[in-house]
Amino acid sequence: MTKVENKYGKAGDESNLVYAKVPFKLKLSWDASVSVDKVKCHKLVKTDLENIFKDILQVYGLDKIEKLGINLFGGCYNYRNMRGGTKLSMHSWGIAIDLNPENNLLRWGKDKAVFAKPEYKQLIDIFYKHGWINLGVEKNYDWMHFEKKV
Repeated sequence: MTKVENKYGKAGDESNLVYAKVPFKLKLSWDASVSVDKVKCHKLVKTDLENIFKDILQVYGLDKIEKLGINLFGGCYNYRNMRGGTKLSMHSWGIAIDLNPENNLLRWGKDKAVFAKPEYKQLIDIFYKHGWINLGVEKNYDWMHFEKKV
């Protein structure tokens, strides 16, 4: 059994999933006409996500969140393998979230991804403060992807 399974149980187990409330509207990145104010996640990260989004709102304010595209939601819980891989994605447990995917494409490094720019440093710092990591910071790809550190 992996560390993730030991802590979060079986991937895709619907009994572990709940909704975290977001204090502002997130727009679906693939259809900006649709907005949500909650995200489906693992019950053990619900409070983290709620506090992360409260902190984001406090630090950036709604106008700047929208201007910077921080409110563009690419998904949280999604039972699937990692892109191009055979191992399950952290999304399969509901312990990862993607934001602004169109401007932080999977293979983009810090030379292209917007989340690598200075105006997003506080966003990334907020996630780290709550025990989450960003794959862009850690591996210089997939800057859209934040996950709970296991």
